[in-house]
Amino acid sequence: MTRRALSWALVLCAALASGCATVAPTAPGAAAAPAAAATPDPWENWNRKVFAFNEGLDAAVLKPVAQAYRDVLPSLVRAGVDNVFGNVGDVWSAANHLLQGKVQTGLEMGMRVLTNTFFGLGGLLDPATEMKLERRSEDFGQTLGTWGVASGPYLMLPLIGPSTVRDAVGFVADRRASYTRLVDTDAASYALSGLELVSLRSNLLATTALIDQVALDKYGFVRDGYVSRRRNAQYDGAPPLDIFDYGPADPAPKPAVKPPAKTPQ
Repeated sequence: MTRRALSWALVLCAALASGCATVAPTAPGAAAAPAAAATPDPWENWNRKVFAFNEGLDAAVLKPVAQAYRDVLPSLVRAGVDNVFGNVGDVWSAANHLLQGKVQTGLEMGMRVLTNTFFGLGGLLDPATEMKLERRSEDFGQTLGTWGVASGPYLMLPLIGPSTVRDAVGFVADRRASYTRLVDTDAASYALSGLELVSLRSNLLATTALIDQVALDKYGFVRDGYVSRRRNAQYDGAPPLDIFDYGPADPAPKPAVKPPAKTPQ
């Protein structure tokens, strides 16, 4: 699927879009914010090693190929490729809307697919957007969250990239429902996956370059941005506000006791 493709680079865009997670300032003398406000990352040592591996692979292979793809193919061709992959991904998004009980948006996504398929030359064009049929991407990880499955700890996967335990399970279902199931041979499936991966990475060249400049700790920036973005997506852009416990309030001052008046002698 478009948003859960085989590329850690895709989530770097999410990290930039969402920004680093922030914690409310602590008042003088107050208790620190609860641990739940931070990103759960009990496997950070392992995750950082996998992150370094993914970055090395990107620098050596994926980024140069994506740069060549961007420089060689006209923008119109690249836009057509993006539209086709996006249209196929919208089918699974529509199914996840319905699985989450969002009937209206599920039907709207279905209309978007039909519009782009029949009036957009099989998805090469995107007339649905001009008709105000907005793309609302959903995946099976979000569906599991709607059913009450906790996200679990943060997890950096080799080649795939940032995830959580729940999203890793959802990713398996997402890939089973992807366009790769529509082709007959493994070679064609690998070719399509590779094309989607390169297309996505080429769209993020400027974004990842900016992240390299602004992030003091790139791993932490990507992690916090991913978790923030996924939480935002889970609640359709309106997550509940975090509640911070700053400890008991200072007791109200006792009223001054007026000394009794002296009796004249």
